[in-house]
Amino acid sequence: MDVTKKYEIIRINGENINRVEDILINEYPFTLFIDDEEIITLLCTPKSLKELALGFLYSEGFIESLDQIEKIQIDEKNGRAYLYLKYRKSLNEKLYGKRTITSGCGKGTIFYNVIDSFKSKKIHKIIDLSKENVIQLSKEFNRKSELFLKTGGVHSCALCSKDKILYFEDDIGRHNALDKILGGAFLDNIDLSDKVVITSGRISSEMLIKTAKREIPAIISRSAPTSLAVDMARDLNILLIGFARGQKMNIYTNFPSLIF
Repeated sequence: MDVTKKYEIIRINGENINRVEDILINEYPFTLFIDDEEIITLLCTPKSLKELALGFLYSEGFIESLDQIEKIQIDEKNGRAYLYLKYRKSLNEKLYGKRTITSGCGKGTIFYNVIDSFKSKKIHKIIDLSKENVIQLSKEFNRKSELFLKTGGVHSCALCSKDKILYFEDDIGRHNALDKILGGAFLDNIDLSDKVVITSGRISSEMLIKTAKREIPAIISRSAPTSLAVDMARDLNILLIGFARGQKMNIYTNFPSLIF
């Protein structure tokens, strides 16, 4: 399925009025099922759907390992993913417990109470990340953001080692983009304890929570963090960097871990 659609529009620039063809990002409803029980509908970009389904269910705690999964089926035409487990896990607490409406694109839902996230394990591994690493990773990240340059309608997210990008995804929602890279790493059984997340969007509490739950020690954005994200990052010992653009960056937490 195409990730973009073409539309004829009227473009006005001062006194110039032209009929032109514009490229827009394709917004796609994608419903996830576990053992034929509906979990959630995500509004996303129709790309890397298997990674998105697994990444979302992994980051929300529905699954913890590939060994739990009997099979997964992606119905791209109807916008559905069916996940079947080898043994049935009770979903009642997840489905009917407290949900939090996030501040993210499309009012995404997270299946836990934000206050509970403060009980996440504190990260003790200090990542050996230099200022030059951040600048280089940010440059590579910007080069890969072709869909944003084409449409202006997506967020991008990457999972990196300290010196290169390992997974890169675009989506209309920054949470979806993050879940896609987590899903790719989940499928490949990648150790996340020495990795870095880079995102184009703001670092809000839910983005920080998804990162913390997978024990990723650093998150970088070319945009701003929220106050709650910074407070949580300090509590959990996560390196948080915002406004990483060119030679500039703001380091909000974990100052000793960034090696100059």
